[in-house]
Amino acid sequence: MDYQFLKVEHCGDGTTVLKISAPKSLNALNSTILKELDACIGQELEGTRVLIITGDGEKSFVAGADISEMAHLDEPQGFEFGRLGAQVFRRIETLPIPVIAAVNGFALGGGCELAMACDIRIASSKAKFGQPEVGLGIIPGFSGTHRLPKLIGQGYAKEMIYTGKVIRADEALRIGLVNAVYEPEELMDKAMEMARMMLKNAPVAIKLAKQSINEGYDLDADGAIALENKLFGKCFATRDQKEGMDAFLGKRKAEFKGE
Repeated sequence: MDYQFLKVEHCGDGTTVLKISAPKSLNALNSTILKELDACIGQELEGTRVLIITGDGEKSFVAGADISEMAHLDEPQGFEFGRLGAQVFRRIETLPIPVIAAVNGFALGGGCELAMACDIRIASSKAKFGQPEVGLGIIPGFSGTHRLPKLIGQGYAKEMIYTGKVIRADEALRIGLVNAVYEPEELMDKAMEMARMMLKNAPVAIKLAKQSINEGYDLDADGAIALENKLFGKCFATRDQKEGMDAFLGKRKAEFKGE
C-alpha cells in the first residue's frame, strides 16, 4: 500500500521498520498520518514478528500533534481528534508482537505518547522528550496522562505535564522513560540487534508474555497471578513449547514456527 506520510520496510527476517515521514512538520501527527498508521497496522504486519517505529530524518521522531490542524477545532472535533489518536496508539500497544520505538530526535506531545504506546523505547543521545501541551491550553490527548505516570511514576509525570518542560535523553533514561541511549549513528543498529534477540525466541511465548504484562498490570496481585497461570498453561498447548524444550534437551538450536 502507498502512504503519503509513512515509509514501511519489511526486512525479510520478521522485522518491519515503520518510519513516520513528514519532514516539513518534523513528523507532526495530523489526522491523515494517524489514519495511515491505523491502516498500516491493519494491513502491513502479516508475517511481522517485531515492529520498529522511528521518525524519518535526523531531527525528529515525532514533534507532536499538528498544531495547525488542532488550532481550529471546536470541542466535539477536539474530542474526535483525541479519540482517533488514542485508539490508534492503543492498537499499537496491544499488537501481539513486540514494538520498539527508536526515538531519533524530538518526541514531544503526541510523539512522546506514541513512544509510550510501544513496548520498549530506545533513544538517540540527541532525543528530547516532553508533554508541553499545557503551554497550548490543552492537556495530553493521546493517552499521555494515562501512560506517563505508569512509566515514570506520578511525581515525575505531573512535573513533566504541569511544567511542560522538555528533557534530554539522559534524563529520560534516569527516570525510566527509555531503556537505553545510544549515539545517533548507532540507534537503528541497536534497534535491529534487539529485534534479532527477540526473533530467536518463541513467537507465541512472547505474545502471551506481552498479554500477561499488559492485562495483568491493572489487576490486583491475585488476579495478575491467576492470569499468568492461565497463560503459562496455554504455552503447553503449543508446538513452540515442545520444540523449545526438545531442542534444549537435545542440545540443539530451536526452530520456532509460531504455532
